[in-house]
Amino acid sequence: MADRDRDAEGRARNARPRDGLGRPLPYGSPGVERQPEGVVRTPAETLTEAQRLLDEGKPFHAHEVFEDAWKSADGPERGLWKGLAQLAVGLTHRARGNAKGAQTLLARGADAIEPYAAEPPYGVDVAGLVAWVRAGAEGSMRLS
Repeated sequence: MADRDRDAEGRARNARPRDGLGRPLPYGSPGVERQPEGVVRTPAETLTEAQRLLDEGKPFHAHEVFEDAWKSADGPERGLWKGLAQLAVGLTHRARGNAKGAQTLLARGADAIEPYAAEPPYGVDVAGLVAWVRAGAEGSMRLS
């Protein structure tokens, strides 16, 4: 059995390069720079970085940013970050041509963020995102 790729701490980590949608490429191929994992950002930094990546057509990478926020949150907004990560994964599935996976993850993400619509944190247009998903999620994901 071949040795697994490991990070500096010895955790299994796939070191293969990735394309803009997070798909693994052959070793040695030029890929898109990956988002560093485990970065703790302020909510504003999270939203700015994720929106930049979404605008660049990199929803997989935006998902990684939201996942960091979700995993580092311990307060009531944890579900918001998880739901936004699910929306980004839904967009990743859509861009990869997986309509069923996209529909499932977009719906799951909308359900997760909908409770925040009455008092949306950090200027996130929660009601607009939920309406966008329910209307078929055409076009780009705009966070505010």
